[in-house]
Amino acid sequence: MKSRRDILKLAGIGLSGSILQPFNLMSCSTSRESLSSMLSVQLYTIRDAIEKDAFDALKKLAEIGFKSVETAFWPAHISLKQVATMLQDFGFTVSSAHIEIPAGDRKKAFLETAEAFRCKKMIWHGWPEDPRYSTPEGTRELAGIYNEAAAFAKDNGLSFGLHNHWWEFRNDVGGKRPFEILLEELDEEIFFELDTYWIKVAGLDPAEVIRKFGRRAEFLHIKDGPARWHESLELDNPDPMTSVGKGAQDMPSILKAAAENNCRLVVEMDKTEGDVFEKLKESFDYLT
Repeated sequence: MKSRRDILKLAGIGLSGSILQPFNLMSCSTSRESLSSMLSVQLYTIRDAIEKDAFDALKKLAEIGFKSVETAFWPAHISLKQVATMLQDFGFTVSSAHIEIPAGDRKKAFLETAEAFRCKKMIWHGWPEDPRYSTPEGTRELAGIYNEAAAFAKDNGLSFGLHNHWWEFRNDVGGKRPFEILLEELDEEIFFELDTYWIKVAGLDPAEVIRKFGRRAEFLHIKDGPARWHESLELDNPDPMTSVGKGAQDMPSILKAAAENNCRLVVEMDKTEGDVFEKLKESFDYLT
């Protein structure tokens, strides 16, 4: 499978036709059809299938029942217009878009992406690890950069959010975790997309972290697998992930915390063995 290093050489895009409703696991009357409209899938999960045949890959997602996607990065030979057409053909809306921080010459791409695809929820994907996350001072310096990005986004009618990996919750910086410092230092309009898997890998309880972040945790990455730390993670080589509900995650507690805090759910698998679409289908069925 293509690594993040490969993917990040390509262009990031997003399309948003509507805003997802909060995931309401607690409502017994919620239909499967309604629940499916509350879920999204991170397209990084099927990056190899998209590279091979984007139309066929999106068709398979639609057949599973997904109605919304979160975009990441696309092959350079596929234009924004082509992507928009394909997504619209299959009836997809987009919950959010992973994209680069809008600084310097990246501001233009940030705005062009948002304008072309009507994307409002723009998320800094956070890869790779910034060495400044190793100290309180460095983390606060990054907070300043994120605040500037959020101000730029707000001035242009957009929202800016942050996605984590393991180091933001694993590093000890003056007795705190980097994301705990960010929660204190960032503008309140910056939202978080908490990756529940990497929080577990960092040794913390995802449900507790969700509750701590509360309304600031607008999005959750939902994924499952061994969720254990090992040094190969630093080489972008995680353990293969499982269908949601079949790994080490305490998924009922995560979903309960998600419902309590009106989080929006995005299914993602960084690495899989076997047919990734089968695992996505099993995950979709589990969550709906």
